[in-house]
Amino acid sequence: MRIVYSWQLTKEELEGLLRRPSLGEGEGSPQEIVRQIVDDVRRRGDAAVIEQAKRLDGAELAPETLFVSQDEWAAARVDDELAAALAMAKENIEAFHREQLPRSWFRTGSDGTILGQRYVPLQRVGLYVPGGTAPLFSSVLMGAVPAKVAGVGEIIMATPVGREGKVHPAVLVAARLAGVDRILKVGGAQAIAALAWGTETIPRVDKIVGPGNIYVTLAKRMVFGQVGIDMLAGPSEILVIAEENADPTLIAADLLSQAEHDPAAAAVLITPSQSLGEKVAEEVRTQLAALPRREIAVKSLEKWGLVVICRDLEEAVELANQAAPEHLELAVSRPWELLGKIVHAGAVFLGQHSPEPLGDYVAGPNHVLPTNGAARYASPLGVEDFCRRSSVIACGKEGLIRLGPAAAAMARAEGLLAHARAVELRLEKKG
Repeated sequence: MRIVYSWQLTKEELEGLLRRPSLGEGEGSPQEIVRQIVDDVRRRGDAAVIEQAKRLDGAELAPETLFVSQDEWAAARVDDELAAALAMAKENIEAFHREQLPRSWFRTGSDGTILGQRYVPLQRVGLYVPGGTAPLFSSVLMGAVPAKVAGVGEIIMATPVGREGKVHPAVLVAARLAGVDRILKVGGAQAIAALAWGTETIPRVDKIVGPGNIYVTLAKRMVFGQVGIDMLAGPSEILVIAEENADPTLIAADLLSQAEHDPAAAAVLITPSQSLGEKVAEEVRTQLAALPRREIAVKSLEKWGLVVICRDLEEAVELANQAAPEHLELAVSRPWELLGKIVHAGAVFLGQHSPEPLGDYVAGPNHVLPTNGAARYASPLGVEDFCRRSSVIACGKEGLIRLGPAAAAMARAEGLLAHARAVELRLEKKG
């Protein structure tokens, strides 16, 4: 990991080190490839989905085998330890997200006018779950459980399969536990396009949620407007603020927990202690040797691994807010005192007994979080992502008399005479 000193760099240089690349930035961006796939699926439906799944994933599918069968689902098993862990995670995620349930409300004015806001769950949602190098069954729970809490009518999950045409048993078990209704054996941009426009076999959804690789993310951006999306998620990020008395072994382990995700993942330590920074960098090198995903982590750390030695904790917080990280750990003796100063972070973990992986799996909060600095304006996936709200206006005669003249005056001032007449005609008939 590279070690830098904040006082030796300009503000612009520091911001440059902490800034993540924008979506699709850099040479070889696959935007045109994704556009061709999306357009192909939109035009040709099932045929294009099946061809792209074979070409990109080696999956041999047919219209009648695009979805996981009931027999496949029923046969899925995991060992008792994992089953218990999944059950605990589901219970905690559900309990946390129930606290987020929005409420409809109505207020009646003195003239009898009723104004309100009504929340309605989405009817059908698409949940994308990556395949790739690991069975991310935790993402099944994080996407489906909040949707069920919100009251979504149908959840269609999409996940890629390879030549064997099978979904990992743990993913199937998690989907059953979380309340997924159907599982599409297709991943990538072709799955996103199919969910957005629908095909002969695959129904169109109202919204698509869940993280994926750059192809999935670009496809989500392209179909936005046709359907809703949760966010444009990039590679994982962790930033740790630590004091001198923090345990370098634990901090190194936490940094590696994100570095092993993806070669583009970021792992950053900010500390006012040069001694701690050097110990963590050395500990990272030591722990890397035992990692099965060492090659991925090495690439991540070479590109995005960073130790920043700063002047004090105040500057550490300032730099963290500039970075707006997906995951922020406060490995300090008084983390609650720093929490109020954190304004940009997807999820915050307080103290050395709160490692980031607890949030990934079992604590309860959602692990689908804003990345690439989007924590400046975006929030974790939650129940409200699976609802829509409508305004409600019920105006009687008294309310019309009170509100109507002002509405008509404003409409005429904007030059919208038909708007004004729609009110004035009613005022003329009020008697």
